Amino acid sequence: MIAACFIGGASATGGVGKVTGAVIGAFIMGVMNNGMSILGIGIDWQQVIKGSVLLAAVFFDVYNKVKR
Repeated sequence: MIAACFIGGASATGGVGKVTGAVIGAFIMGVMNNGMSILGIGIDWQQVIKGSVLLAAVFFDVYNKVKR
């Protein structure tokens, strides 16, 4: 569930993040898991989609760090 922490706003470089953000990230991951299962998306594609969301969250974090 490290992905939930990153999606919830934890920083890849450390020092930033809150428990509420991790809970929100876990909620988002849970909704994604259930929603994709209900829609009948294959396991392989579910992993690709979750990986893409995690990659986007880390990219957004790194982009914001460089921008400052």
